[in-house]
Amino acid sequence: MRSLTKAIAAVAIAASTFGLAACGGSSSSSGPVEGSWDDVVAAANKEGSVMLYSSQKPANLEALKAAFNAKYPDISMDFVRGTDAEINPRIETENKTGKGIADVHMLTDAGWIQNAADSGAYSADLLGPALEAPAYEPDKSVINDRFFLTSAAVFALGWNTNAVPGGLTTPQDILNPAYKGKIGIVNPTGIASYVDLYRYYAKTYGEDYWEKLAALEPRVYPSALGVAQALTSGEVVVSPSVQPLVTEVDAGAPVNWKLPPTPWGTPWYSQVVGVAPHPNAAQVLADFMATAEGQTALNTGYAAALPDIPGAVARAQDIASPDVAELTPEKVEQYSEQWQKLFQG
Repeated sequence: MRSLTKAIAAVAIAASTFGLAACGGSSSSSGPVEGSWDDVVAAANKEGSVMLYSSQKPANLEALKAAFNAKYPDISMDFVRGTDAEINPRIETENKTGKGIADVHMLTDAGWIQNAADSGAYSADLLGPALEAPAYEPDKSVINDRFFLTSAAVFALGWNTNAVPGGLTTPQDILNPAYKGKIGIVNPTGIASYVDLYRYYAKTYGEDYWEKLAALEPRVYPSALGVAQALTSGEVVVSPSVQPLVTEVDAGAPVNWKLPPTPWGTPWYSQVVGVAPHPNAAQVLADFMATAEGQTALNTGYAAALPDIPGAVARAQDIASPDVAELTPEKVEQYSEQWQKLFQG
């Protein structure tokens, strides 16, 4: 997995070393070619590469990369994985300077998505035929012809089967003194989707749920991926909110998971970046992400935007988007401060 800073730095160095023209240019793109979809694909093959920024799980992104490169062997796909709090400012900076590195941007921050979709400031219009397919339900899945539904995270209870052989049924099961110091949670600071998760759990499982859990001295991780890794190693033994551990279970890790009675989820939407250095390859990748092959690669353990996707745990269109009015930057910051006082004060 490439870290956000190292991967972006590597791409930037390559651009300066080989020249803007040689790598497709890092100034504002002129957009995809005019003509048929076949013309776009032909132009994408000539561009030869495409870059995705995403906050999704690295294993799924690796699967997407392998599937895309098999489908389009003349286009080398790469990705940078980071949280929305890391990636979104990068997109804003690249847009402001007109020097793009990302071609496609995948995120869960509902407020950022809505504002960007309304303004059109960061995106190119979508062209791919897969995004218009009836099974994809474009009326439900595409926002302002700018953002397209890619998948959705659905959070589950997770546990280490060596330490908790009986498993878990509800988030309240974790409020057990036996798990003191062995509970894994995600840090929501600055991340709108995680703030929404914490508020949902309080609303659904008791307004004092997090106060009770904080008293058990949980271990804090920067992402659900970190929690999953800690469950696998035994560093923690339970978590109230982790992405379904499908990949880990299939690999034989000593973990298991279960959706609670009323699970929380958040959709991932993606955009073709307006200053994409590879505007045609960006459209081809976006289209591929909405095909059955792309959805299968992306959605092991997630909710898929197409029906009958192997490994998917739900349908992404059934996962409600958060209330953006409650996730303004000011409200996210306010909740983040409250959370820090409770869990790190």
